[in-house]
Amino acid sequence: MTKAGTIRTGIGGWTFEPWEGTFYPDKLTKKKQLEYAASRLAVIEVNGTYYGSQKPETFAKWASEVPDDFVFSLKASRYTTNRKVLAEAGESIERFFSQGLTELGDHLGPILWQFAPTKKFEPDDFEAFLKLLPSKIEGLNLDHVVEVRHDSFKVPEFIALLSKYNIAPVCADHFDYPLIADVTAGFVYARLQKGSDDIKTCYADDDMKAWARRLETWSEGGVPDDLPLVDPSHKPKKQPRDVFAFFIHEGKVNAPQGAIAMQELLEASA
Repeated sequence: MTKAGTIRTGIGGWTFEPWEGTFYPDKLTKKKQLEYAASRLAVIEVNGTYYGSQKPETFAKWASEVPDDFVFSLKASRYTTNRKVLAEAGESIERFFSQGLTELGDHLGPILWQFAPTKKFEPDDFEAFLKLLPSKIEGLNLDHVVEVRHDSFKVPEFIALLSKYNIAPVCADHFDYPLIADVTAGFVYARLQKGSDDIKTCYADDDMKAWARRLETWSEGGVPDDLPLVDPSHKPKKQPRDVFAFFIHEGKVNAPQGAIAMQELLEASA
């Protein structure tokens, strides 16, 4: 057993005009942006899959433009999560997984299921939804993460459900949404959303160092002692865990620099 899992830091998407000439070199064509971003980062969270379907050829093209150890996290369709009765999402889930995302192969990372801030926790219906999520597709293992943004989810019953189905919650460092730092799966997924465009690395030095320690603790199988837990009585198995951390903030101008700075900070302490 290795001492720690892999920590990957990244951003949301790779097409953003303010990154041209700041993150991306001058005169770099848009066709080369993914290739360049993947050479500097370890993971990207894809937002386009939330709004519409892609073609198998598109996923294959993405896979061909990134290094062997690079990973895409795909945000699942909004048509699946933005519904009153989640138990009725089966057909929508099947449609999402039939669009050819297995063309990503080993580059396929966690699938992010993001819920509206108005969506409240209804235990029976939410469990019915979790039961619909496939653990494999065409031989590829699937990891699922849910981003819930209503305080009604901050109950032990929610943590128990996620643990039962080996599904991770998003640990959201956000001004409004609940922070859920409980570990319920074989990996951890953090979205760091309090960054500032006025800070070159998004987060101030002390905050960067604090998050670096938390990411390392998770990767080593522990639970950070400076983040509140929904259910402190829940004791996850101590085992190495892969960790994904995304810099996604309001203006997001400096998100790439934040992700790179965090990766460098982690490498320096290794």
